[in-house]
Formats: sequence, C-alpha cells, structure tokens
Amino acid sequence: MDDSRPIFIQIAEKVENDIIEGTLPEEEQIPSINEFAAFYRINPATALKGVNRLVDDGIVAKRRGIGMFVTKGARNRLIKRRQERFAAEYVQPLIIEAQKLGISIDDLAGMLRAERIDA
Repeated sequence: MDDSRPIFIQIAEKVENDIIEGTLPEEEQIPSINEFAAFYRINPATALKGVNRLVDDGIVAKRRGIGMFVTKGARNRLIKRRQERFAAEYVQPLIIEAQKLGISIDDLAGMLRAERIDA
C-alpha cells in the first residue's frame, strides 16, 4: 500500500488491474469486503468504499446473498478509460514539452521506439 493515496482508491485500482491483466476474469467473483479488510488490515468500511467505487462505475455488480462479481465488458471499459487517461496525462504533456524543445513528432516517435522495452 502507498501511504500517499487513500487505501480505498488503491483497493479499487488493484481490482481494476487484476481485471485488465486477466487474473480476475469477467463474471468471476472478487474477494469479499472482509477478505480485503483482513488482507490489508483495514476497517471493512474502507474496503467497502473501494468496492463501491467499482460498483458505481459498473465494473463489478452485487449478486444478493452471493457476493460481488466482475461485469461483462468490464475489461474493455477499463482499458478504454485508461487509454483516454493515458493520452491526457502522458501523451499530451509529452508532445507539448517536445514542441517547446523543438523536437518533431517524427523525432519523438523515434525516441519512443529507441526506448521501447519489448515484453
């Protein structure tokens, strides 16, 4: 856990990352509030707040008496949202800085290709 950010946000992001990476498939049950609370040694209300963010976003859904499950299409929605955020938070500032330094888009693309780490 990162002390600089609220724990409930970190729990929501952990579940989102697991969905994106495929370790938590669509229609699969996520850990319970009590499991989150015990694992992270936090108040169950904090864990519930993180999970409720996912419910509000339509990423997980409550099944009465059973638990919380990843919704169909959640992975694609998360990827699309993160791509949009990536463009706004990283690509646009990168292009602005490159323009200030007189770096062309072609040169910038070349720099990115040179720095790319293939998985």
